Amino acid sequence: MDSFAILPQQLVFGIALGTVYSLIALGYTLVYGILFMINFAHGEVFMIGAYLGWGLLTWLLSAQLSSLHPLWVLPLLLLQGMIGAGLVGLSLEFFAYRPLYKRGATRLGPLISAVGASIFLQNLVMLTQGARMKVYMTSLLFPPSWRLQVAGVNISALLIVITLTSTLLMFGLHYLVQHTTLGRAMRAVAEDREMAEIVGVKVWRVIAATFFLGSSLGGAAGVLVGLYYTQIDFFMGYSAGLKAFTAAVLGGIGNIRGAMLGGLVLGIAESLAVTFMNPAYRDVITFAILILTLIFRPTGLLGERLSEWEKL
Repeated sequence: MDSFAILPQQLVFGIALGTVYSLIALGYTLVYGILFMINFAHGEVFMIGAYLGWGLLTWLLSAQLSSLHPLWVLPLLLLQGMIGAGLVGLSLEFFAYRPLYKRGATRLGPLISAVGASIFLQNLVMLTQGARMKVYMTSLLFPPSWRLQVAGVNISALLIVITLTSTLLMFGLHYLVQHTTLGRAMRAVAEDREMAEIVGVKVWRVIAATFFLGSSLGGAAGVLVGLYYTQIDFFMGYSAGLKAFTAAVLGGIGNIRGAMLGGLVLGIAESLAVTFMNPAYRDVITFAILILTLIFRPTGLLGERLSEWEKL
């Protein structure tokens, strides 16, 4: 088959994949915007969200309920994944990062703690759930026959749901940050933590809420990725985390809109690139984009989000 003939189809896949990357990247960019640290355990939070969704779906199937319709099953899976992953992120902030910051640690200390937390969560899931892959029974929720034909492109119902769900969550976060009291507090802490505390902002509550929000979006992405690829394992957070980190850097680390754009660009670039090269080299595209971004546009496409004192 002519490679150019399948480009529209690959573009559809890339948009869906890119929105998921954007969801995960938002977790990195929210934490960086508040604490100026890279939470390298975020990929494992995403992985735990996938496992939580799989566990609930497996239980629903074993209960042999008469009508497993995605209209009510998918929201349940997302809710479980988001709340569970959010609580994991909250625990990481409270036990792994906050004690270091309160003791005046430099950026290196929390970074090492994040790497340690990542390894701990990976091994915890492996020991409790086993090393074998788990299978999402996606076809029971979204039968292969549920698809649209638009201008010669096959678009499955699952791809539409993934894209719409990710987009709604992203814009919901954007609205929260820009138009709510919590969002204003988050922006104040990101701009000047000490001044925000002086004017009465509960800084550590805001930081905890930020971790919960970012982690819950990662959990939702885990459920969506599990439904899309149908197989999950304890190591899936490593690759997805690196790609989402690349998306955050590409868009401008700390920039919420940048994370959305970076994930979309990365997803489309990956999908289009594998049209012309061996899919085994998919990750090469990701790291090539990361290297080129750091060389030619280190602040990202939309600019890195830094407070004035951080620029000095």
